[in-house]
Amino acid sequence: MLLPIKMRKFTSLLTLALLLTGFAQQLAAQSVAVGKPAEVVITPYKTTMLADGKDEAQIKVVIIDKNGNTILHAGKLIKFTITGDAMISKLSDHQQYSEVGMPNHIVTEGKLHDGILWVTLRSGHQKGSVKFEAKADSLYPGATEIKMIQPGAAHKITTLMYIPKKVQDKIMGADISFLPELEAKGLKFSDKGVQKDALEILKDHGFNYIRLRIFNNPARDSGYSPNKGFCDLEHTRQMAKRVKAAGMKLLLDFHYSDYWADPQQQYKPAGWRGQDFNTIKHAVYTYTVDVLQQLKSQGTLPDMVQVGNEINHGMIWPEGEINNLDSLAELINMGVQGVKAVDPSTPVMLHVALGGQNLEARFFMDQMLERNVPFDVIGLSYYPKWHGTLDDLKENMTDLATRYKRQVMVAEYTQLKTEVNDIAFNLPDGKSLGTFIWEPLNTWEQIFDKAGKSNGYIDLYDGIAKKYITK
Repeated sequence: MLLPIKMRKFTSLLTLALLLTGFAQQLAAQSVAVGKPAEVVITPYKTTMLADGKDEAQIKVVIIDKNGNTILHAGKLIKFTITGDAMISKLSDHQQYSEVGMPNHIVTEGKLHDGILWVTLRSGHQKGSVKFEAKADSLYPGATEIKMIQPGAAHKITTLMYIPKKVQDKIMGADISFLPELEAKGLKFSDKGVQKDALEILKDHGFNYIRLRIFNNPARDSGYSPNKGFCDLEHTRQMAKRVKAAGMKLLLDFHYSDYWADPQQQYKPAGWRGQDFNTIKHAVYTYTVDVLQQLKSQGTLPDMVQVGNEINHGMIWPEGEINNLDSLAELINMGVQGVKAVDPSTPVMLHVALGGQNLEARFFMDQMLERNVPFDVIGLSYYPKWHGTLDDLKENMTDLATRYKRQVMVAEYTQLKTEVNDIAFNLPDGKSLGTFIWEPLNTWEQIFDKAGKSNGYIDLYDGIAKKYITK
């Protein structure tokens, strides 16, 4: 039934007023949600630079609150300390800045404008590491380490032509390597009030792949899991059985270390120390073969393998450090050959922590391809705090998918769940493969609370799976 004109006008005005009130409340809620400044965050768009005195890297500086929200109107004075052979060549808005200190330890000051400051870092001529640190009064500092390299001419590890394997499945995966440790502490998992195995809950919400990390000897005193040995071969064997029994597929992530391996640390396994390079290469091959053969013997061969974890600065240091690109290529190749010796059809991923760093991602892949390293999949880590914006991720993944004859995926992420999956599953040339969320059972934006009860985050995956996995 139609209302009289005056009444309709009144109703429209009332509706408008309510909408404006709601909008104002949303704005107020947003402003309340952003708390006090707590931390300086720096995002480097290169963490590997040429030590030629000319190479430059852009570094974004912002301030966040304790919940990770960016303070959009921050105007703090930031003090930068550079330790190593590099210098600031420019600050955003053509700011004037002053430098004090001795060579290889320079302090520079600059000011945030409207919550952001761009820094241009220029390389020196010395190989090695440069530490870049940003501090502001009363805030937790931000820091990164940048590798300065002189790569030299590439030497091919083989003249054989390699045709990359294509992974047929789309992947919505989860790295749940912490699960045995959590269960050992007595933690039980439930979904909507029903207690189940964590694997079963993940599968109920559309997950079809599990990623497991493996360390050489994590039980040693300075290993990942002293005396207990979590993430060793035996724990991996048991978890692989559970994964396959749940009807899910398995990605195995070799760290080639007794401890965490990432861009800041790639410690050589204790059992390989003091050996010459040829012996280490042979150890990489035999260790890879032994692990995979034992998994194959019990019917749980991985469906994909990572040779190294976040290896954009290399692996098995110092021999495989990024400054030694030929040696790094040889070590990766020995891992790949170990995988193929057990099953030639198993796809191999190269995993770098460069979600939004396109120039560096291209540099790494180009260097490996120039040396003829065989691999099938490009994997990226994406954490906004370190790897840029969603636009940076999309641009990088799109470029890598277009540029190389490999599928591309997000091998680690936690935040922006829907957005990251939308990007990862919509790449050109049919190169989309999928994602692995990192440790969703108990870490960062976890999909279970501390008591093991599923929360609202897990329900996002029903829609993601319906859109990209089960359609």
